[in-house]
Amino acid sequence: MDTANMNAATLERFLRVDDMNSIRVALRHEHPADIVGMIGEFSVEDTAKVLLCLEEHKQATLFGYFDHETQKQLAQTLDRRDMARIFGQMAHDERADLFAELDEEQKNALLPGLAQAEREDMRKLAAYPEGTVGSVMTSDYATVPPHLTTVQAVEHLRRVAPDAETIYHSYVLDDERRLLGTVSLRDLIVARDDATVESIMRREPPFIRAEDKREEAVEPIRKYDLLALPVIDGGDRLAGIVTYDDAMDVAREAEDISFVKTSAVGGLGTSMLNASIGLLYRKRVPWLVILVFGNIFSGAGIAYFEDTIAAYIALVFFLPLLVDSGGNAGSQSATMMVRALATGDVRLKDWGKMVTREAAVAGMLGLTMALAVSGIGVFRGGPDIAMVVSLTMVIIVLVGSLIGMSLPFILSKFKLDPAAASAPLVTSLADAIGVIIYFAMATMLLDMSVAG
Repeated sequence: MDTANMNAATLERFLRVDDMNSIRVALRHEHPADIVGMIGEFSVEDTAKVLLCLEEHKQATLFGYFDHETQKQLAQTLDRRDMARIFGQMAHDERADLFAELDEEQKNALLPGLAQAEREDMRKLAAYPEGTVGSVMTSDYATVPPHLTTVQAVEHLRRVAPDAETIYHSYVLDDERRLLGTVSLRDLIVARDDATVESIMRREPPFIRAEDKREEAVEPIRKYDLLALPVIDGGDRLAGIVTYDDAMDVAREAEDISFVKTSAVGGLGTSMLNASIGLLYRKRVPWLVILVFGNIFSGAGIAYFEDTIAAYIALVFFLPLLVDSGGNAGSQSATMMVRALATGDVRLKDWGKMVTREAAVAGMLGLTMALAVSGIGVFRGGPDIAMVVSLTMVIIVLVGSLIGMSLPFILSKFKLDPAAASAPLVTSLADAIGVIIYFAMATMLLDMSVAG
């Protein structure tokens, strides 16, 4: 059979005639990620049938590629013995994550099918609070004693490799499981045969504590280009490791949450596809209602200057252009600053330096935009209106940019999420302030022009 042309329709045809052997042959050389793509729209019952057609070692790998919602549905659908077998072969951290999300009945059904060591390991990993490093670490790592020679250490790793997630870096522990150092497989291979692990290991390696926030594991892994970061428990013993791929998953999830928050939407806690209409409504409505009342200030500003507007009706033409420019400039600044704070490129102490740079950049942007609209101002309202519009453009862009840049710093200062400095919030503030600046400038300058 030509597995290169394998697709969902072919699998469905085999399922309809209950031809499990053809499915097994067709998927023998397919990557689990590709299989998930083929069966992503299948019912949970058909997904379970395809899963069980694979070789046992591949079942756990494929199971790990499903999202948590699908995993929970499969855990309810599969026979207890099949699920226990898959569970026992899953990566330690993935197994613990799934176990934490199962209800008590499902947990009680699974536990008897697992070995005592697997049960204890899973309970230990699942005990760490959600959001901590401990909740994303794995206990599936390799260790080597410090007194072994390099030849002995390589032979030792050969024996433990089947049970370890990675052996490219191993951890050197003392008798009380305190971390002495790390040693790479490459260093073991190229070192002299009689050299000991202790003599070639890297001492005082970077590490993180299990109770730290999981996002804090991303930076040292990126900074030191690590495949895995050791995790230390409260007793200064090695509790596990955070692998590079798990850290990148955490980083992507954090970026997704920040992206959603910059649109003034709370975190969904599930995928967009699985989110209910009620959940989407609840997450979006609070900020929209708050921003509606915030925009009342813009209306109040317009009402306050209605005499000026009545006297110079041409001013109304430029109102959307000016306030939108301030909001757009502020949104740009806020987005860039939220990202910079999240990645650690900028810290709270850098506010003074950043505000000076932002003022310079915003001033240049404002002057450029003022020049662009000055001609329209002359055409629509004459030189006086053009002067008001141009000066206001410079001030509004400057103020909007500084608001957008400063809000993330202010929120971080008060231990709040800087991503809450969302584009709608910045735009609403810039709009209200822009209206007041525009008509105050118009009132002052045009009245002076008339008086002169």
